[in-house]
Amino acid sequence: MGYLLKSGEIKKLCCEHTEVYCLLIDEELVSFCTLADFDDIQPTEFTPWIGFVYTYENYRGNRYSIKLMEACEQVCRKNNVEYVYVSTNLIGLYEKGGYEFFQYMKDIEGSDSRVYRKKL
Repeated sequence: MGYLLKSGEIKKLCCEHTEVYCLLIDEELVSFCTLADFDDIQPTEFTPWIGFVYTYENYRGNRYSIKLMEACEQVCRKNNVEYVYVSTNLIGLYEKGGYEFFQYMKDIEGSDSRVYRKKL
């Protein structure tokens, strides 16, 4: 993720106005995610996407990623977005945040990915 941010590649992958949400505790990065028009499912008419969701191992189990996703959802609600999407191969994490399995879609590498969505 650091390379993607420093090099600007994140904007090429997701979109020019990709937002990165970070959670810090005592100035230490704990968790982060992105909110963007696209993620690793392209092309698609579905948007926006929460992606690159990550919490450092020492901080897992505290629902920090869910809190960041809720911040993204608040932004989406203010912009009258009906659904927000997540692409993953994980089962169990996003359901805790109210996401429901939507369908399988191909990611940019051609692999099947589970797509979840949440009605806002």
